[in-house]
Amino acid sequence: LTYNDFILLPGYIDFEANEVDLTTNLTKDIVLKAPFVSSPMDTVTEAPMATAMALMGGIGIIHSNMDADRQASEVRKVKKYEQGFILDPVVISKDCTVAELLELKEKYGFSGFPVTDTGRLGGRLIGLVTSRDIDFVPPSQHGEPVTKYMTTELVTAKSGCKLLEANEIMQTSRKGKLPIVNESGDLVSLIARTDLKKNREFPLATKDDKKQLRVGAAIGTREADKERLAQLAAAGVDVVVLDSSQGNSIYQINMIKHIVKSYPSIQIIAGNVVTANQAANLIKAGCHALRVGMGSGSICITQEVLAVGRPQGIAVFKVADFARRHNIPIIADGGIGSAGHIMKAMSLGASTVMMGGMLAGTNEAPGEYFFQDGVRLKKYRGMGSLTAMERRGGQQRYYSEEQTIKVAQGVSGAVQDRGSVTQLCPYLCQGLKQGCQDVGARSLNQLRYVPRLPTAVVVVVIDHSLGIFGMGIHSLSVCTF
Repeated sequence: LTYNDFILLPGYIDFEANEVDLTTNLTKDIVLKAPFVSSPMDTVTEAPMATAMALMGGIGIIHSNMDADRQASEVRKVKKYEQGFILDPVVISKDCTVAELLELKEKYGFSGFPVTDTGRLGGRLIGLVTSRDIDFVPPSQHGEPVTKYMTTELVTAKSGCKLLEANEIMQTSRKGKLPIVNESGDLVSLIARTDLKKNREFPLATKDDKKQLRVGAAIGTREADKERLAQLAAAGVDVVVLDSSQGNSIYQINMIKHIVKSYPSIQIIAGNVVTANQAANLIKAGCHALRVGMGSGSICITQEVLAVGRPQGIAVFKVADFARRHNIPIIADGGIGSAGHIMKAMSLGASTVMMGGMLAGTNEAPGEYFFQDGVRLKKYRGMGSLTAMERRGGQQRYYSEEQTIKVAQGVSGAVQDRGSVTQLCPYLCQGLKQGCQDVGARSLNQLRYVPRLPTAVVVVVIDHSLGIFGMGIHSLSVCTF
């Protein structure tokens, strides 16, 4: 049973589509307002994608096909992107030069820095420097200290003020940054005007208790990944995905136990699995969610090459049926090509869907656009492709680090331009809401699991003539690189 093997029958409508509630659980403790997760693939998710997904109510998982320092940096960029009170702003000293400031701007992706006498948070605030202060400084003067150009007449707020009060001060003063200081004039936090605008534009944004965007990251299951995990934890990662093509292994079970013991605040998504027996071992080890899918992605050839896997529809149905007894959400990973496929995955029991090919052609995905036969495309490859397995992250996922002969379980190609995630996600949300309306489900919770009940609201019709499309390579342009 693939997604294209069945269709949902219409139900009774007594509500508007916009009344449908898309709130769902990513893990036991993390709630999303849109059921979308971007895949940890090196042609899909880095900081720009993860940021956009979180702003739209979903979440992004930073891929691990890079060194640990860079992955932690990508996580840090997302966590610092939008906040209420910035409790750990990047602070510079009065000895910092313009050249050093430009390097910081390039590293962190923003340009406003408070200046203190110690160069650290908690030091006495002496100024604030932004792009407008240094944009026209000639290169010959980049060795000069920023104190020559910084703004010293500052509008500040007192420590202990409420976020609403701080927002009113910013709106009245029309300043871009509002430093929060204590009675001694020491810097304790910062607020940015751009964050206020983002709060208005993205009301569904996925945030933690500190009002920071949530973000996930992929890791492997080897000893070296414990070091990577430590860096990700220090960067503030909310959830880690144990990135294995076949998750039911002693390596993954041991890693789950290590994370539960060492980092109890980090949520764990285990997998991939396609059977209840696989799921049982990972749930017993202590995971907080499961990733379901093996060989169903548009660039995955595991089922053809290794003859191992399971059609995605029945995999989601069976694993979800088992996992719900343990209150474990599942993520349907692979085979998503439209809002209709998302609708079907939800009806089979998935809490969220993980998308790769659907997002790979967007502006926020890594890589540059190119034209072929008049069509605007972006490169997209499976993490089991030979090009992806040239790096350690791709090798780990398929347990091939020590193999001299690599067996590809994915392919490389290209996907068409899809515009921005900020346009695509609202479209998918609306399609999902209208689908729920047509079957008579007011929420994803009502849609989910009901095909299992004798008095099911959602009824499915099986049509195997369509199913062949859901297996093997599909929705991909073949390109020569």
